[in-house]
Amino acid sequence: MSAPRIDLHTHSTASDGTTPPARLVQEARDAGLDVVALTDHDTTSGWGEAADALPQGLRLVRGAEVSCASGGISLHLLAYLFDPLEPVFAAARLRLRESRVGRAELMAKRLEDAGTGVTWQRVQELAGGTVGRPHVAQALVEAGVVGTVGEAFTSEWIGNGGRFHVSKVELDVVEAVEMVVAAGGVAVFAHPAANKRGRTVGDDVVREMAAAGLAGLEVDHVDHDDAGRAHLRELAAELGLLTTGSSDFHGENKTVQLGAETTAPEAFERIVALASGVPVL
Repeated sequence: MSAPRIDLHTHSTASDGTTPPARLVQEARDAGLDVVALTDHDTTSGWGEAADALPQGLRLVRGAEVSCASGGISLHLLAYLFDPLEPVFAAARLRLRESRVGRAELMAKRLEDAGTGVTWQRVQELAGGTVGRPHVAQALVEAGVVGTVGEAFTSEWIGNGGRFHVSKVELDVVEAVEMVVAAGGVAVFAHPAANKRGRTVGDDVVREMAAAGLAGLEVDHVDHDDAGRAHLRELAAELGLLTTGSSDFHGENKTVQLGAETTAPEAFERIVALASGVPVL
C-alpha cells in the first residue's frame, strides 16, 4: 500500500488563489491527494465551503497563512487546526485582512493616478471576494502594462520596495506563534529559505520561534533550492521540529500544481496530535 499523499499549503479565492474552495478540494482529490490543507492568507472564510464539498477519500486540514515580520523582514506562518473563534488570534487576523484590502486600494489608486488604466473598481471585480496584491497585479496585466503577474511584482511596479508598493500590517512572528498555540493550533514556518522572494531571517529567529512553540519548518517548497532544504533539515533536527512539504498552490496565479511537494505521514500525524483547536475533517 502506497503512503498517503499530503499537501499542507494551498490557497483559494478566499485569499489570492484563483480556485474556489469547493473546487480546490475536488481538484486535490483528482490530483491523487489524500490530505490537503486550505491555508488562505489571514482568513478562515473558505473553510465552510471546502468542508461542505469535501470528496470521499480526502481529508481536510483547516488552516491559514499568517502575515508576520521580524526585524523588518516579512515572513509567513502556517497555522493549522486552530480554533477560529479564539478572540485574540481572531482579532489579529481581522487587523491583517483590513490592512490587506486597504493597501490594495491605495496601490490601485496610485496606479490609476499614474495613468496605467488600473482602477480600484476593476481590482475588486477581478478579486470577486477578498482583495489582495495579486489582484492588483492581475489588473496590471489586463491593462497591458505588464505581460505577466510576476512582472508586476518588481521594483518597477508593486513588488516590495517598488514604485507603487504599499506596506501592510504584519504581526511580530514570535507573538504570532504564541497566538496560534494559544488558539489550539500548530505553527509551521512557511518557505523559510525562499530568498528569491527577498530577504530571509536567520537561524536565530527560528530558534526564537521554536522557543515560543513553533512546531515545524516547511522544507520542501518550490522556492527552496537543494542547499536551502538541506540546511533546514539540519536546523529542524537540531531544534526538534517537524518538517513539511507543500505545493503553495495558487491556481492560475502560479504554475506549481497541487501535490508538487508533499509531507511525510509521520509529520502530519504529529501536527494532528499537537492540535486542540479543530479536528481534521
